[in-house]
Amino acid sequence: MDDLLLDTAIAEEEKEEPVPEKKEKPKKTLKEEILDWAKTLVLYCFLPLAIFQTFCFMASVPTGSMETTIPVGAQVMTTRIFNKDNVERGDIIVFDSDELEIVLIKRCIGLPGDTVAFNGSGAVYINGEYLEEPYVSSWSGFEGEFTVPEDCYFFVGDNRAGSLDARFWENPYVHKSDIKGKARFVLFPFSSFGTLE
Repeated sequence: MDDLLLDTAIAEEEKEEPVPEKKEKPKKTLKEEILDWAKTLVLYCFLPLAIFQTFCFMASVPTGSMETTIPVGAQVMTTRIFNKDNVERGDIIVFDSDELEIVLIKRCIGLPGDTVAFNGSGAVYINGEYLEEPYVSSWSGFEGEFTVPEDCYFFVGDNRAGSLDARFWENPYVHKSDIKGKARFVLFPFSSFGTLE
């Protein structure tokens, strides 16, 4: 009798337990699918793009005025400047030119209140002191002196012999409200890929 009970118990254990039926997920409607895709696009595409455009933008250089620092046709990543009083001498700045009605990229050499003097042999003096400019790729025989008004800046190209810049404008001073950002990085062409100084 004990053997019979034991055999019965073993047989019951060996019986397969019923597999629970898999519940199929209800299929999404077309509207739900579109909403899912829209959320993904916003999260992974539009949101990063909006953040990038809030703090950065791309600028292009149409002329050789900044060679060899920035070649013609270069695409430059620029960070927006929110406090325009933070612009420093030597910064490469992107700004709106009211006079030429275009966006320009030039190097800042004159700050508010500075006297900028070109002596005709290529040398530049700021408030009477010689300005070291290792970035300049060509010299110009331009001679002249400029006193930068308050809230304004003085911009020139690194390729002094080939740059139409503040030295030749009717109004040589750029108001801080026209400053857009600081050029940081050349993305294209790849031969010039790298940070800007």
